Parts: sequence; structure tokens; C-alpha cells
Amino acid sequence: MTNPTIYKSGIRDVDFGANVKVVEPVNLYECKVGDDCFIGPFVEIQKNVIIGNNCRIQSHAFICELVTIGDDSFISHGAKFINDLFHTGGPAGGDSSKWKTTRIGNHVSVGTNATILPVTICDNTVIGAGAVVTKDITEPGIYAGNPARKIRSLG
Repeated sequence: MTNPTIYKSGIRDVDFGANVKVVEPVNLYECKVGDDCFIGPFVEIQKNVIIGNNCRIQSHAFICELVTIGDDSFISHGAKFINDLFHTGGPAGGDSSKWKTTRIGNHVSVGTNATILPVTICDNTVIGAGAVVTKDITEPGIYAGNPARKIRSLG
């Protein structure tokens, strides 16, 4: 019997703003978290991610490389961000040149277990629980379903 290679999760090389609260265990590395943010337990935020000010990232969220989240945004439990579209029929693996960026605007709420592919989501948008966002969202409103579609305007 052989011993496995064990990697430790933790917090490494993170640029934290003022008044950030983090509930461990988490895996945060080489990312930036703005002022007055909350990061819940069992969250992973990978390198080159930027989280704006006054954001809340709930438990079990996964935010992969190349994601930017604007100010005053909320990422609910179990939300997942994807940067690899498997254009070659399988994962790009370590070839980050094949990964795509995701940009989330200000005042965006992403519901529980939503999946966000590499897209841009405009300000003042709500993504419903379980939604799968496959295309850019350029008009504020509430979006739900798979694929996500606008179900109503806000206000």
C-alpha cells in the first residue's frame, strides 16, 4: 500500500480589504477580496479572482479562476462558476489559455446551486436557484431555468 499525496486547503496570498469575515474551513488563494465582505465555510476562491466590496459568498460556493464579482453582490450556497467550456471535447486541464472569463456586475444575486458559465452579467440582476447561465445577461431582471432566461423585470 502506498501513501497518497495530500494537499492542504487554507488561505494563501490573499489580498483582503478591511473588515472581511471568513469562516473556515475555506480554500482561498492568490485572489482579491474587497472591503466588508463575508466568506462562508467550505468556499473555494481560486487565483486571479476579484471579489468587490460588500459581497457575501455563502457556504460551498466555488469561484474558479478568471471570475470578477462587482460590489454589493451575493453568491448563495453551492453556486458554481465554470471557466472551461470543454471546446476540445474534454477538459482543458492546465491549459489556462483555453479558459474564459466571467464578469458579474454590481448588485447581483446568484441563487443556491446556480451554475454560471463564462459570461457577463449586468448590474441589478437576480439569478434564481438552480439556474444555468449560458449566455451574457445585458438587461437587469430576474433570470431562472436551464438555460436561464428572463422571467421578469425588477422593480
